[in-house]
Amino acid sequence: MRPSILRRLLRRVAPTAALALVAAMLGATGAPPAAAAGGLQQVTGFGSNPGNLQMYEYAPASLPANAPLVVALHGCTQTANDYYTNSGWPKYADLWGFAVVFPQTTAANNALSCFGWFDPAEDGRGRGEAASIVQMVEYAKQRYGSDGRRVYVTGLSAGGGMTADLLAAYPDVFAGGSVASGLPAQCATSQAGASGCQTGPQKLTPAQWGDKVRAAHPGYAGPWPRVAIWQGSADYTVYPANATALRDQWTDVWGIGQTPSATDSLPGGTTRSVYDDTSGNPAVVTYSVSGMGHGLAVSPGSGAEQCGTTAAYFLNAICSTYHTGVFWGLDRDVPGGGEQLPAPSGLHVTDVAADRVSLSWDAVAGADSYAVHRDGAGVAGTAGTTYTDTGLTAGTAYRYTVTAVDGSGTPGTASPQVTATTTGGAPARCFTATNYAQVAAGRAHTTGGHVYANGSDQDMGLYNVFVTHTLRESPTGYFVIADTGCAA
Repeated sequence: MRPSILRRLLRRVAPTAALALVAAMLGATGAPPAAAAGGLQQVTGFGSNPGNLQMYEYAPASLPANAPLVVALHGCTQTANDYYTNSGWPKYADLWGFAVVFPQTTAANNALSCFGWFDPAEDGRGRGEAASIVQMVEYAKQRYGSDGRRVYVTGLSAGGGMTADLLAAYPDVFAGGSVASGLPAQCATSQAGASGCQTGPQKLTPAQWGDKVRAAHPGYAGPWPRVAIWQGSADYTVYPANATALRDQWTDVWGIGQTPSATDSLPGGTTRSVYDDTSGNPAVVTYSVSGMGHGLAVSPGSGAEQCGTTAAYFLNAICSTYHTGVFWGLDRDVPGGGEQLPAPSGLHVTDVAADRVSLSWDAVAGADSYAVHRDGAGVAGTAGTTYTDTGLTAGTAYRYTVTAVDGSGTPGTASPQVTATTTGGAPARCFTATNYAQVAAGRAHTTGGHVYANGSDQDMGLYNVFVTHTLRESPTGYFVIADTGCAA
C-alpha cells in the first residue's frame, strides 16, 4: 500500500491502535467476521438498530428468571466470537447463572471494526451504536426474564471507551461497568480528538471529568453505576493516564475522594485500589497490572479464579473477568429474585494478628448459616456468628462482608463492609529523588511529559531533573506522594 493511501485511511478511522491498523492491513483479507462458536448465537430483529450493529448472545441451560445480564464489547479488529472465546465470560455465566450479550460492529461502521466511542452520533443517549446496544439489553431482558436492576457492561479498548460512554448516557440501565484498557466517558468528540485521548487525555480536574458524565444524561441524580477500571502499566496504545482520568471521573460522580479506601495486591502483579462510597461499599475499583501492555487480562486454567485464552489483545496475567464479576456481586446474587434474608448487623473485627482476622456479627432470624466474603470472594460458611480467617499475609488490609443463608442455600443481602489490617509485614519505605530518578528507579512512569507514581498514578509534575518528590511505598510496588512527611 502506497504511503499516500495509508495516510488517507488513517484520517478516515479512529486511531485506536496504530499497530492494530498495520496488523489488520497485513493480515486481513476483507473476509466477513468468523462464524460464531456453537454456544454463541446470533440474534436478529432485536430493534430498529440505529447503530447498524450485530447482536450475539450466550445463556447457560436452564437459566432462571431474574438472573443478571452482562453486555461484553470487543476491541478494535475483534469480533463478538473473539470475545466469547477468549474473555472467560461464558465460564462464569455457567458457574454463576447469567446471560451475556456480545454486540459486534463491523468494517461497515469503522474500517477497524471499532465501536464509535469518539463519535457523538454513536455514543450518546438515544443515538447510534449506544441506542442499538440498549435495544439489545431490552430484547435480552424480555427473552430471558433478566433482572433489570442487575445489568452490567464491560469492554476492551474501543469497547472500553464505549462502555464508559454507556455508563454515562444510561446510568438508569446499567448497574455497573468495567473498562479494560479504555477511555473516560466523553474523552473525545471527534476522530481527530481520539488519538490525543489514547496517548494522554486532557488534564482535567475530577469535577471537570465528572461533568462530562453528568452532561450525558442531564438531570439524572443517581444511583450511579459501580465502575471497575483495568489498565496495564506498560500499555502504550491506551496510556495509563486514562485509568487515572477514569478514576477521577467516577469518584467525582460518586462524590468521593481520589484517595483509596484500601489498596492490596492480587495475582499477576496486579495492584487493586478500592474507593468506597459513603456507606463503606466499593463504588470504584482500579486494577493496575504491572508490565502488561494493551489488552484484556486473562489467566488460562481450570481454577476458580482462572479464565480465558491468550490471543491477540488477551494477555496472560490475571482473570479480570472473575474479579470484575465478584466486584459486581455476580458470584452471590440471587438468580431467582425471591425474598432475601436481611443483612447481618453489627459486623466488627474482634482480633487481628499477623496471619489471621477474627470477626463477629449479630444473628439473623431465619438464617441457616452465614457466608463470609473476603475482598468480594467467598471464603467460608459457618453456622455461628463468629469466624476466624487464617493463613493471611502480614501487614495487609482485607475487606469483609457477611451474608445470611437460608435453609434452601439462598444468600441474603450482604452486610456493610469492614476492613482489617493484619499486623507485622515489611515497613513502608520512603524515596526522595528527582522525577527523572524516580522513573529510572522504576517507582514512577511517564505519560505526555508528566510523571505519575506507580500504583496510585498521582501526578508528580514534569519529567525532568528539577522537580523532586518523596514517594512512600506500601504495599510493595504501590507509591504515593509523601512530600509533607514519610513515616517509614
